[in-house]
Formats: sequence, structure tokens, C-alpha cells
Amino acid sequence: MALNDKFHILIVEDEPVTRTRLGAYFSTEGYRVTEVGNATEMQQALQVGDIDLVLLDINLPDADGLVLAREIRANSDIGIILVTGRGDEIDRIVGLEIGADDYVTKPFSPRELLARVKNLLRRTEAHRNSIPGDSIRKFDGWILDIQKRYLTDPLGAPVALTKGEFEILALLTSQPGVVITRTRFITHMSHKSWGANDRSVDVLIARLRKKLDYEDNSCELIRTIHGEGYLFTAAVT
Repeated sequence: MALNDKFHILIVEDEPVTRTRLGAYFSTEGYRVTEVGNATEMQQALQVGDIDLVLLDINLPDADGLVLAREIRANSDIGIILVTGRGDEIDRIVGLEIGADDYVTKPFSPRELLARVKNLLRRTEAHRNSIPGDSIRKFDGWILDIQKRYLTDPLGAPVALTKGEFEILALLTSQPGVVITRTRFITHMSHKSWGANDRSVDVLIARLRKKLDYEDNSCELIRTIHGEGYLFTAAVT
């Protein structure tokens, strides 16, 4: 447990009993915990700057949790797990597409949530400890910063990517010239809980192609290999 105290978890939950129970549970597991009940308090806690993971309730009294998740991801790479009573698949997919890492629906098992938290913290720590020099990938004038999750076009303008689009492009650029199957894309996606399938991969690829179609560029950066998967055609440096 002592090893967990280097991680700071922010619990954003307006229901006092649930908030207190979660706080006590993760504190017992050795984590540093901050508990808040609304968006205003959340923003104040984030300004401290040492939060590693946010457990964020979607239904807050003063803000939409999905909007908050988008704002957090726009400014930080900290882990985000949405915690909510909503069971609607649309909310789940939207939450993950705007940048959340995982999604847990109430009622949930504390042990399952703990396992998800541990897994996410391992990934984020490994990501932060990655070698900076390996995080920049350049292809056909484009620049993809893996560490900052940031893409710029050949003129230097930023191009917004959803989490799913980023993960697809990151995998493609990691192995240019190699056919990557849909199954491998699904396995690679860090948030398997949202039910990724062949169709969702195809949708993300289609969105990514539109964003990479710089001034009607005739160069097909992502090529479909029928019956197999997709291949990234550009050289990556």
C-alpha cells in the first residue's frame, strides 16, 4: 500500500455518502485522496497541479460532467474515469470519445473500480516516463506529439483529435508500411470497456482520413487492405 501514496486521486461526487465511502476506500488502499462535491471545488483542486486521476461523476449540480471531462483533457493528460448512474451507451461512448479513459456505471463493485484505477495509473505513469525523444513523429509535413496527444498540419495549425482517433493514429504511425488488423486496433484501444468493435474502428478511420485530407491531398495516408485491415503509407521519422 505504501507505494500507492505517490498517486493522488480526486473524487468528484455530489452525493455525500458515496463520496465519503469512495474516499475512505481509496485512502485505505494507500492513495492520497481529495474529495469534492461540485465543479467549482474540482477546478480549485486541479489548480494545485498534483492530481494523477479524477473519478468524475457526470451528474453534478453545477456542471455537466461530460463538459468537464472535455475541459480536463484539453489541458491535461491525467487519468479520467467517469462514474455515473447513467447506463445509456451514447453517454458512455461520448464520454470516452471526448477524452475520458474509462467509464463505470453505478452501482459498481469497489474492487472492480480499484482494479480499473490501478490499471489506468500504471498506463499514465508509463506514458509520462516514456523517452521524450520518441514522442515526436513526423510524416508528410504533419507532426504528431505522442506525449502531448497533439497533431499539427503541414502549415503548423493544430488539428483536434478525439481519444479514439489519437490512439488509431498513434498505432498506425508506430508501424508504417505494416498492415494492422481491426482486431489489433481493438486490442490496442486503452478503454476496452466501451465495447469497441470492427464498426467503431472503421468509423474512427473514416474520421481520421477526413482530418488528414489536407487541401484535398491525393496521397492516401491510410490505405484499406481489403480482408486484412489498414496500412499507413507515409514514412515516419
